[in-house]
Amino acid sequence: MTQTTPDLTGRVCLVTGASSGIGKEAAVELARMGATVFAVSRDPARGHAAYDEIRKRSGSDRVQLWLGDLMLQRENHRLAADFRKVHKRLDVLLLNAGSNFGQWRLTDEGVERTFALNHVGPFLLTQLLLDPLKASAPSRIVLVSSEAHRQGKIHLPDPSARHVFGVYGAYAQSKLANLLTAKELARQLQGTGVTANALHPGVVATNIWSAGSFSARVIGWLARPFMVDAATGAETLVHLAASPEVANVSGAYFVRKLPVVPSKRSSDPALARQLWDATHAMLKPPPELPRGR
Repeated sequence: MTQTTPDLTGRVCLVTGASSGIGKEAAVELARMGATVFAVSRDPARGHAAYDEIRKRSGSDRVQLWLGDLMLQRENHRLAADFRKVHKRLDVLLLNAGSNFGQWRLTDEGVERTFALNHVGPFLLTQLLLDPLKASAPSRIVLVSSEAHRQGKIHLPDPSARHVFGVYGAYAQSKLANLLTAKELARQLQGTGVTANALHPGVVATNIWSAGSFSARVIGWLARPFMVDAATGAETLVHLAASPEVANVSGAYFVRKLPVVPSKRSSDPALARQLWDATHAMLKPPPELPRGR
């Protein structure tokens, strides 16, 4: 039986990490389905190249580009403010941007970089865009997690603690945090028409393996023959963003477009609440807006 491609005409989708890999592929497909796609990229050169490619491959002129480093909370505030000036609705928030880093280092806002980019940034951006998401209900939040969450442990009360830092451990912690956040969002948003789900896209041959730590580059080189391409990896992102089959599903974890049972730790409601509170404690006040004369 042939599946009908969803028609997203009139829908607005925001995709982070859209300059390459699965984020770019997802942006192409959502634009091809008729959505207005707000593509977010950190790097200007790659962002503009991706913007041109997304428009060309999708055949859509409803693609917009925003540049900013979502590792930084002030940039998430700026993105949310800029978005809300242009769009009154948000149907899909696809949180894909992520990486790993080979050395322990804090951002200038005091958060370990892997945790800042992979968890705190998406957490904050979601909070800042909840109003347009609720106004557009039924709407969807999609968080890109990983099977690495099964090895993750949340180091409370301070996830940035240097004495527990390890390259893989930091990444696994952030991916567990994504899944716990999806579960807690699903609980808090019950009855609003906004769903929240997480996914593992597969081991994808993307830039995360070349741009991360030395260990990540070695693992990527060894595993590359077994990796899937970015288009295949993006299928589950697009499924959760657009498919009618999951319109009423929330708080689930998907692999290859199918729900699977995540780790026991990721399903702990008490841990999800503790993480939620710890993340809120890491948030900085929004930057002051320019004052009029």
